[in-house]
Amino acid sequence: MAAENKISYYALRLKELLNSSFPELSTDKEFIERRGQLAAKVYNDAFIAGNTIEQCNEIAQYVLFEGLHFSKFDTVFKVVCNEFDTIMADEELRPFALKMLPVSIPVFEQYQLTDDFADSPEFELLYTELTGTIQIWIEDNGLQ
Repeated sequence: MAAENKISYYALRLKELLNSSFPELSTDKEFIERRGQLAAKVYNDAFIAGNTIEQCNEIAQYVLFEGLHFSKFDTVFKVVCNEFDTIMADEELRPFALKMLPVSIPVFEQYQLTDDFADSPEFELLYTELTGTIQIWIEDNGLQ
């Protein structure tokens, strides 16, 4: 029973992150379940190996969130909030960013995105290109 609770806990933690920062993955039940089960197994293995609970949690979270530190959606949302917040109401920012995510994918594909990409010199260039892409989209399509 305890292992089942751990799996549910990790799946819930992952789903929470995906809902806020990786909406494109938030409905991938297989991915969520697989990652949640893996994190629970790693936690149990680390515990059996004699690690402290804190260490077990760190190890499990590393596995759970691997490759999920740089969010395309968070980046698009940041651009929308910083650059276009004066032309739409606050409650329209997130839905508009969700709409702009697929439009922005070709820009992201030009970069090698890593977990620490936001700290790289290329991030500023990406940000500028996303701003231009979204601006052109708005000019062509309006805010609808």
